[in-house]
Amino acid sequence: MSVERELAEHGVEIKHIQDDMDRMMKDIDEIKRSLAEINRTLSEAKGGWKTMMAVAGLAAAVSGTLGFLLHYLTGK
Repeated sequence: MSVERELAEHGVEIKHIQDDMDRMMKDIDEIKRSLAEINRTLSEAKGGWKTMMAVAGLAAAVSGTLGFLLHYLTGK
């Protein structure tokens, strides 16, 4: 009778372990989805930063050129 009881206890423990594993797999899937969304957001932001830097560089070049020309033409 002791063997049957031990087998029943092991069966219950295995069931609990399987339930825990199922919950962990769901959590891992949710984490993967979250990481994919974060990666997608960072990729979009990376393009935005590049555009902003290009516009700022162009503005700096234009204002520097205008400043040089203004200084040169006024002779100061």
